[in-house]
Amino acid sequence: MSLLKKINVFRRKATKMLTSGIGKNNKINKPFDSNTKIKRILVSRPNHRLGNQLLVTPLLQELETLFPESKIDLFVKGGVSHEIFKNYSQVDQIISLPKKHFKELGSYLKAWFNLKRKKYDLAINVVKGSSSGRISVKVANATYKFYGEEFENTSPSKDDFNHIAKQPVYNLRAELDRMGFKTVRTEVPSLNLKLNEDEIAKGKLHLEKIYNNNLKTVSLFTYATGDKCYSKEWWDVFYKDLKNNLPEVNFVEILPVENISQLNFSIPSYYSKEIRDIAGVIANTSVFIGADSGMMHLATASGTPTLGLFSITNPVTYEPYGKMNRGINTNHVSNLEIIEMVKTILNSNL
Repeated sequence: MSLLKKINVFRRKATKMLTSGIGKNNKINKPFDSNTKIKRILVSRPNHRLGNQLLVTPLLQELETLFPESKIDLFVKGGVSHEIFKNYSQVDQIISLPKKHFKELGSYLKAWFNLKRKKYDLAINVVKGSSSGRISVKVANATYKFYGEEFENTSPSKDDFNHIAKQPVYNLRAELDRMGFKTVRTEVPSLNLKLNEDEIAKGKLHLEKIYNNNLKTVSLFTYATGDKCYSKEWWDVFYKDLKNNLPEVNFVEILPVENISQLNFSIPSYYSKEIRDIAGVIANTSVFIGADSGMMHLATASGTPTLGLFSITNPVTYEPYGKMNRGINTNHVSNLEIIEMVKTILNSNL
């Protein structure tokens, strides 16, 4: 491990320890009254990963419903946020930390300065385990501050509360209710990239260059990071089972930015570095199948029925939800059972 990586590991551990008490048992927010107005909101999720930022979209939709006249600033990390949230009309400014703090120290300090100089009515840390998220809400110039630590379980079921995209919404509702702002108990919004008609039409053209027929298409994402990535042997068997049981279906592999294929590029594929172009193609397929990854969350956010494959990570925390989306523990579910799920979706005429 390089010296810089060792310093980063130490920094993360030290920061987590020093910030662990921020927001604990926070009950300092005063109740709402008739004069309370929420016009400026800060949402903090300083993590650069595609999936983690897509998982913020349910909270943003909830805020749009609760405070339709508000403007929302995002405190994030990396550059992908501008593409993810470009069609969220209430998102105003995106304050972004650089991915590499030490190499871009000037940009890092500038982001914190920009955060501090603005005035907010409400500041929200999305994930309670985020040290930078807690610090950002602590230092923000905000009237009301939600750290994500206020409640342990605010949903109808424990499993539902433990989903990383749903928990911030349930906590927001519970804290607002405690403060006298009554919320409506509806289903938590699904992930949503808010693709527009032009982006979907563009995706259709890309897909028609691969398959120009009337058959339904299943999109596959065979890659994932670390132990979440299924082996080439697993994908070879699974794809053969898919093909044998679904002979009248097109299959297209969505490739990662690394341009890696666990099927050895043996089937038609689509590659792009533009996430909205990728989502537009997926949106024109009938089913998406892929391991727990940012691409799985992108597929969910595109509106396509998504089957997420889990063997290491916990589906309760990360599974795609809503509509016909499913998180599948492949340690307990066979290939043929998964294929039956695919058939159900294909026959549903979604």
